Amino acid sequence: MNEITAHLLHGLLESDPSVRAAFEGGPQVARLLGYLVQRSIGYGLQWHGTVEDSGAVPVVTEGVVPGWSPAAAAALDGALDRAHARYATHATCLDLLAALVDDPESRAVEVLRRASVDTVRLAARLDGERSGQE
Repeated sequence: MNEITAHLLHGLLESDPSVRAAFEGGPQVARLLGYLVQRSIGYGLQWHGTVEDSGAVPVVTEGVVPGWSPAAAAALDGALDRAHARYATHATCLDLLAALVDDPESRAVEVLRRASVDTVRLAARLDGERSGQE
């Protein structure tokens, strides 16, 4: 459960070209995917006992998908909020990426930082994308 936001980030990068385009180029995406692949095969980063499963975040009990961390559930809600703010009925992958980046305590943000991604700049670019869609 503690890796859910990192799994979401990995899936977004692998499946959506617009998510890859939100980063500062191919080398940054390659470095980020390298960290995520290391994690998925058991090497690299230490993945146990961080905020997503530590009890530091209040446990969400209502409307949560079983097996999902509170941070992942919050990211899904945040993605829908972003979509609704531009009067869309469905969230995009960029909405979910932005919602992941908005939680500085999530595993996804930890991975981004370890891959030398400036999460403040990424959030600003994603907010610019949202402004352009309105």
